[in-house]
Amino acid sequence: MRSLTSGRRDNAPSRWGYRFERLMLTPLFRLFLRVVVPFAVVAGSTAIWLSDEGRRESLNLAVSDLRREIATRPEFMVSAMTVDGASQGTSEDIREILSLSFPASSFDLDLPAIRERVEELPAIASAAVRVRPGGILQLNIAERTPVVVWRTHEGLTLVDPEGHVTGPAISRVAYPQMPLIAGEGAELHVPEALRLFSAAAPLNSRVIGLVRVGERRWDLVLDRGQRIKLPEQGAVEALDRVVALNNAEELLERDVKVVDMRLAHRPTVQLTEQAVDAWWQASQMTTGTVGQ
Repeated sequence: MRSLTSGRRDNAPSRWGYRFERLMLTPLFRLFLRVVVPFAVVAGSTAIWLSDEGRRESLNLAVSDLRREIATRPEFMVSAMTVDGASQGTSEDIREILSLSFPASSFDLDLPAIRERVEELPAIASAAVRVRPGGILQLNIAERTPVVVWRTHEGLTLVDPEGHVTGPAISRVAYPQMPLIAGEGAELHVPEALRLFSAAAPLNSRVIGLVRVGERRWDLVLDRGQRIKLPEQGAVEALDRVVALNNAEELLERDVKVVDMRLAHRPTVQLTEQAVDAWWQASQMTTGTVGQ
């Protein structure tokens, strides 16, 4: 008799099928099949396609044409530039150093580079740059405010409270309300100079300016050739003492050439040559009278 099981189909997987099914149960293998293999196929195909120089040039031209077409669309074009917050002279300097030609695509404008270039101007403290709707390049400028005139060997310049040179001064007469400083390194000590000018307020009608001596201390220069030498430390307090003495004794109304306050415990006064001659003649007359 024929066996009943001889005609049945064996549904058990083959050895390789069994191993493949086991591999498919592994998450790492599924990731390899679904991600790594497709990526490798696409990357390989792309590398093979780009290996031809002609295809690469065609692709580059196509990308360049597409970029140019997008960049030159009207909504991306910049037709003018406005500068707000700057004086007329500073605005002209900005336009000169940028030398931008309009119309220009906003894709071709490097806004951070424009801002850095503008902030290199000594008169500018900060700048903000943006492309405004309507195709306008907007520059918002914060200028430095000069507070003193600094005399150097090259001429007169304007300096802000932080010691930044904001630009040249046309003449001393053009800035009558700004105090005058001079000397090497004077621009680095503007705050102290302003405090000294404030302390010298009672002498304002006679003050010519401050001179930085040896890059370490100040001399206050007055008219009639008078000079007050101030110490390195405590210059404001020393000047206050001179002003108080002048108010009480009219010291600076006398024939005094120099008031030396460099030594706080021993201030000295230097007379003018005329005063010394007069004192010498008076002492000689007194000596002659006593001798007779």
